[in-house]
Amino acid sequence: MKSTESIIEQKSFRFAVRIINFYNFLQENAKEYVLSKQVLRSGTSIGANVSEALSSESTTDFIHKLGIAAKEVRETSYWLRLLSETKFIDEKSFSSIHEECKELLKIINSIILTTKQKQENKRKKSE
Repeated sequence: MKSTESIIEQKSFRFAVRIINFYNFLQENAKEYVLSKQVLRSGTSIGANVSEALSSESTTDFIHKLGIAAKEVRETSYWLRLLSETKFIDEKSFSSIHEECKELLKIINSIILTTKQKQENKRKKSE
């Protein structure tokens, strides 16, 4: 991981790696193939959308792409809760990965809010 990467880029990448390992565990040990594929798709999509946001063409595009990343976090949370409720994962495993998921959502939402506020302040100054 390069030191020049942002915290959200680093955290979303590490989360994607964790999700891939989690997917492999579900496939090999729990023999769960449908829900695991869903959590793999949404969980790895978070970092991809963060990466796209960081190379966006405008502030509006940046906010939009981070909004998509936030939606993917919420979807990942849904699949994780479903896997927990159906006993494919134990409470300890669920809590650990779900807390990381919630942390990502807080960071992404905070970045979106701060960016919108800066965008609004910039707009007001130009009036």
